Amino acid sequence: QVQFVESGGGLVQPGGSLRLSCAASGRLPSIATMGWYRQAPGKQRELVAEITIGGNTNYADSVKDRFTISRDNAKNAVYLQMDSLKPEDTAVYYCNLNYYVAYGRHDYWGQGTQVTVSS
Repeated sequence: QVQFVESGGGLVQPGGSLRLSCAASGRLPSIATMGWYRQAPGKQRELVAEITIGGNTNYADSVKDRFTISRDNAKNAVYLQMDSLKPEDTAVYYCNLNYYVAYGRHDYWGQGTQVTVSS
């Protein structure tokens, strides 16, 4: 089992910033990608950003140049710095850890943290 502690969500005005944090614990795979997904009301969950254990990153086009993902492998933690926030960034943000095994991809999810961008 893998457990997550997520923090950093909240209410912010358009143009503001927030920093999300997620720390994983438990029976962790030795090699895993960590990242953040989000789900807005009435929409499907979508990738925001992810980072491999080697530091390679992948961002959704909608957040490029505004969000920055980083990780601390020693702490099994992943962070998401969100700048220039827009109302369309409002969603529940979920921490994700995934890895591949013989039968395919295996995902673990955090409980989610609400981000609301509104004036």
